[in-house]
Amino acid sequence: MRDAVATSSAPRAVGPYSQAVRAGDFLFVSGQIPIDPATGALVEGEIGDQTRRVLLNLQAILAAAGASLDEVVRTTVFLANLDDFAAMNEAYGEFFALPAPARSTVEAARLPKGARLEIDVIAYQRR
Repeated sequence: MRDAVATSSAPRAVGPYSQAVRAGDFLFVSGQIPIDPATGALVEGEIGDQTRRVLLNLQAILAAAGASLDEVVRTTVFLANLDDFAAMNEAYGEFFALPAPARSTVEAARLPKGARLEIDVIAYQRR
């Protein structure tokens, strides 16, 4: 069984996908880019600011599912430019307590709306 999760506190899905899907004890959250849900605009500025916006969006979706960043077990970070890795990593570290989730970080040739990064997460909640 799987159930979709949606919240207006994060950017709405703009295609045939869900913000998140719960499957048993796992919650799979779709990749988020730095869009301000209040304006629908891409956040400009430094990669650290954009990383924080993405993680706030992910946090809102997790909260709508009754979860938190503390339950995230896996993330994938897509960067348009790996030169942004250190600054992204610094901002990312503000959101996760130890032990931090497992993570992959890859450089992506293009991201939606010209974003500089996208992050998706998988959370585990024993129910």
